[in-house]
Amino acid sequence: MSALGARALVFFASASVLLLEILAGRLLAPYVGVSLETFTAIIGTVLAGIAMGSWWGGRMADRHPPMRLLGPLLIAGGILSMAAPSVVAALGPGFAGRDQLGIVILTSLGFLAPAIVLSAVSPIVVKLRLQTLEETGSVVGQLSAVSTAGALFGTFVTGFVLLAAWPSRPIVLVVGGALLLVGTAITVKAGRWSAAAAGVVAILAASAGVLALAVPGPCEYETPYVCAQVLDDDARSGGRALVLDTVRHSYVDLDDPTHLEFRYIKLIADVIDSQKPDVPLRTLYIGGGGFTVPTWLEATRPESTHTVLEIDPVLVDIAESRLGLDASTIDDVLVGDARISIAETAPGAFDVVVGDAFSGSSVPWHLTTKEFLELVDSRMASDGLYVMNVIDYPPHEFVKAEVATLADVFEVIMVIAPEGYLYGNGGGNYIVVASHEALAPQALVSLLRSRDANSVVLTDTALADWYGVAPVLIDDFAPVDQLLGHPS
Repeated sequence: MSALGARALVFFASASVLLLEILAGRLLAPYVGVSLETFTAIIGTVLAGIAMGSWWGGRMADRHPPMRLLGPLLIAGGILSMAAPSVVAALGPGFAGRDQLGIVILTSLGFLAPAIVLSAVSPIVVKLRLQTLEETGSVVGQLSAVSTAGALFGTFVTGFVLLAAWPSRPIVLVVGGALLLVGTAITVKAGRWSAAAAGVVAILAASAGVLALAVPGPCEYETPYVCAQVLDDDARSGGRALVLDTVRHSYVDLDDPTHLEFRYIKLIADVIDSQKPDVPLRTLYIGGGGFTVPTWLEATRPESTHTVLEIDPVLVDIAESRLGLDASTIDDVLVGDARISIAETAPGAFDVVVGDAFSGSSVPWHLTTKEFLELVDSRMASDGLYVMNVIDYPPHEFVKAEVATLADVFEVIMVIAPEGYLYGNGGGNYIVVASHEALAPQALVSLLRSRDANSVVLTDTALADWYGVAPVLIDDFAPVDQLLGHPS
């Protein structure tokens, strides 16, 4: 094998491994969500595969003619890569809601084998290129550098280009098919297969790819950030639920924008109606999702203004095409990460800021810290409200830390949740309200009682006793995924 061919082969195999690593996050998300735990499992699994493949490939290269190994390895790597999405889709539902070990097991079942097989290519190519012991350093060093370059290429191209242009399953199938074709060509050249046998492999590979594409994945819409579905509500003709990965994120009624289905959305509306009654509002929304709150507020207070920070442009399109959003009622949608795009809004411009941005079941950590909350505060009027949706479960360490962080920035805090969430073993959505001006908790309590809402309001000393000595989250220390409780 020529030096150029060896480098190209190592580059391609390493790029394929890292492509699978990046795509694993999207393929796993519909079943285990998007969290630090998920990405830790992916990175750890692929690194284990690289280590095992390098060791195994080196041993095989010492025991068998290297050229005879390369073709079958690439063919096996292509088959295993093409199978990964189907393996995850078949087994994923059984791992929904599992703990860290469950996430690692599912990740390993889908991606460990292809990582091992493709990582065995590099040491075999090294053995193939070594002519004398005197050139060991240069051969190993050059091919190691090329392998790393391939890994970098696979990482950047997948994350920055491919996922923004195509769904993950076709990308995997194309790369897997390319591995099969290259492996077949090398096997024929080595004299192990005839051209007819290679043709059969190509036909079988194409058939497997078509079959895999024909099997529907779990995503109605696959965006660079989430797997999204819009589900009809059989109980309400206009009801639509937006499901993002594993979470029912938003609900709208196309026939009645004042209908609020989810408990936490009703609580947000109760906070706004009790604390800022009967006046048009200047509102900022951190997270658009199904645009439920701006649609409701526009219907009830049509002179209000709405600015929305949404990272995913596809969700904006879904809201317009499937969820009844009238784009003309939204004054501005800033597409991008809220931590960055909030700087494009005017200081002191908003009466109400609603924080409802999620990655899976958790608020992205960089939107929970004191530094971010200070940015939010700078965008609020002097008597403005920050209303934040937080999901947590026993032992409630994250929500308590978030309340402690809000209390470090704002002077007045309220928490609204069912009593069983606050003092029992329950968990779910908590609504936290923050302001520099005095709030009206009794008005909120009266509104909750009027509709028999199963929630209580914590303020003042009772609230301080509840969150106790919880840590303040800062940019240097915000272990949101570790603090977050999980449903029992």
